[in-house]
Amino acid sequence: MRPFLVTRWALWAGLVLTCGTSLADPSYYLVTVYDNEGETNLSFRYWTVESKHRRQIVWPEVGVGYGVTSRWYTEVFASAIGSDFWQTRAEALHWQNDYLLTQGQYPFDLALHSKLMFNHDAADGTMLQWGPVLQTEVGRLQLNGNVFFERTVRAASAVPSDMKYQWQAKYHWRPGLQVGLQGFGELGPWDQWLPAARQSHRVGPVLTGSLSLGHKESLRYSVAYLVGKSYGQQGQMLSVRLQYAF
Repeated sequence: MRPFLVTRWALWAGLVLTCGTSLADPSYYLVTVYDNEGETNLSFRYWTVESKHRRQIVWPEVGVGYGVTSRWYTEVFASAIGSDFWQTRAEALHWQNDYLLTQGQYPFDLALHSKLMFNHDAADGTMLQWGPVLQTEVGRLQLNGNVFFERTVRAASAVPSDMKYQWQAKYHWRPGLQVGLQGFGELGPWDQWLPAARQSHRVGPVLTGSLSLGHKESLRYSVAYLVGKSYGQQGQMLSVRLQYAF
């Protein structure tokens, strides 16, 4: 076997053994739901994690999304994993659907998020993620809070369910530019959380905004830098999301 293939296999095996099935879906992009009926978007997302004792791991993703109705948004995207952008392997195909349950009749917006993740390696099974998405506005401050549950089926070995959370507090500083804080974490099975020492929690600043490109076209961006614990290891994370909407 060629050296670079040995290195890549060892990296992947080490990640799976160290992190368990939670690694299969980083979920370090905040899920928000808006009325984008008839809008198509092309997206590129890039997520990294670094720690003192392990090599950098990256997850690039590309996808296409569409606002089917004023309530329903759907997106298909593919993800890869590796030690750097130029040395990645196919990881999974994702199908995400978000459905707005409220549209302005309450002080908050509520949506139902769901996602199917088809792993490239069939032995890893298929993962289903679902949960509520909440958003509210307090003056110029936007608050988000999401709780997601995950279950993997058809895997070669038993995979425990998992419970994750996301939150964000973002200030609308000026048109097209917002600053704030984001937080993410994994707690373990929903009915029996992991001990505190084994849970993962990360927090850090986020910068988001959009640039109008003309009639119904825009370029949106989000950049976040997170610090804390991920899968039992202290480290730093960078997540970048670019989206061309038309």
